[in-house]
Amino acid sequence: MKIIVLFIIVIQLTNFSLAQHHEISDKAIMWKGKQFLAKDTNSILYALKTGDTHGHFRYFFSNTVNDGLLTDYYANAIGGGIRYESNKYKKLQFAVSGFYFFDLGSSNLAQLDSSSNQPNRYEIGLFDVENPNNHSDMDRLEELYLKYNFKNTHLIIGRQLINTPMINLQDGRMRGTGVEGLWIESNQFKNISFSGGWLTGVSPRSTTKWYTVAESIGVYQQGITTIGTKSNYKNNLTSLGVGVVGIKFSISEKLKGQIWNYYVDNIINSIFTQFNYTKSFQKSRKLVLAGQLIHQSALNNGGNDDATLTYVTKNNQSLTFGAKLALIGKKIDLSLNYNRITEKGRYLFPREWGRDPFFTFMPRERNEGFGDLHAVMVKIEYKELVKNLNTTFSVGYFSLPDVTNFELNKYGMPSYFQANIDVRYNLNKLIEGLEAQLLIVAKLNNGSTYNNPKFEHNKVNMLLTNVVLNYHF
Repeated sequence: MKIIVLFIIVIQLTNFSLAQHHEISDKAIMWKGKQFLAKDTNSILYALKTGDTHGHFRYFFSNTVNDGLLTDYYANAIGGGIRYESNKYKKLQFAVSGFYFFDLGSSNLAQLDSSSNQPNRYEIGLFDVENPNNHSDMDRLEELYLKYNFKNTHLIIGRQLINTPMINLQDGRMRGTGVEGLWIESNQFKNISFSGGWLTGVSPRSTTKWYTVAESIGVYQQGITTIGTKSNYKNNLTSLGVGVVGIKFSISEKLKGQIWNYYVDNIINSIFTQFNYTKSFQKSRKLVLAGQLIHQSALNNGGNDDATLTYVTKNNQSLTFGAKLALIGKKIDLSLNYNRITEKGRYLFPREWGRDPFFTFMPRERNEGFGDLHAVMVKIEYKELVKNLNTTFSVGYFSLPDVTNFELNKYGMPSYFQANIDVRYNLNKLIEGLEAQLLIVAKLNNGSTYNNPKFEHNKVNMLLTNVVLNYHF
């Protein structure tokens, strides 16, 4: 496989370099009449030899059971990868990582459902969404960057993995989302941290390629326009990249905040703001109050002068806000969460770049693409009531506009109830570094589907089961 071949070449070149430059990295010294070698810790070779290597194997089973005659699906994926990051040499570091994965046995994920004429949604995401018939040759060079460290700041240029509220790994398939560009993180000042940069490329999860920012928008399903026609913005957008600026700060020991701005050149600008207030009481208990606000505005014509080919309608704006009340205990966490997207317009942010930042987010579903939405979610987490076992239960209700309200319902999703059970078990006693996860998701319809199966298939009245094994070494 391409990634493995690449790593073999890197290892062989490194070994050759070690052999050719041994006398440079090791200095001879005399002690009590005998010669010894002392490491030159300031050499490039020393930085490479003392770097950190990390391996990861992952198995993922997914099964979707749809209601009635709608197609059911299953998939088995397995893969592995390796990551290397050098030690520091004159404040510089180098990193490279890659991952490969293949199909152990799955349904025909390229075939459309006969009733709804809709494609598979979840299982295809374990592989390559752009090539459903590819079952073996799937690999990706994920990271390849140089890092410059100074004081409490580092600057990275190249391909990398970042986590921000709106651009993130969205780890819910075999691999997360990667980005390419310039990124800086700084903790230079007390009570304030800064993150930001300019991104020019994206490799979305469930893909094997790297795309420009504009090309990456539309790799996933595009939904419909505000007038009800099929969206067609894939490969029809122009953008120079994404500018991100984020600041996290502490107003006091109890009150913390963060503000982020995402400028997607020529397409859309999003401002994300969140505040958290934490009060401790009794023994190891905390009360958390949090609020969130996101405002979006279209830039220029939203990506294309032709309204039928644009990502965001000209002059479109959206506003979403949410609140969270949580009780954090030693063994149990309980939270009540609310989110509102106003009728002002659709909340839009490329699904290819990350998961929703809302307090009401529940794995395996999104609220991106909607306006006039109310969401309420209750979550309870049991932390090691049984040793090494964490269990989370969550239930949510999501009130959406009618599926025929094209202006505010991009993906034809009816209102629904969702319930998740997430069980995670650390298997260190069996094999150190081995972890297991069981996720069960049930979604029930609570809106009109007009007897049209395309509004139900892989959306509501369905049961999704995921079994995931991760082995880190």
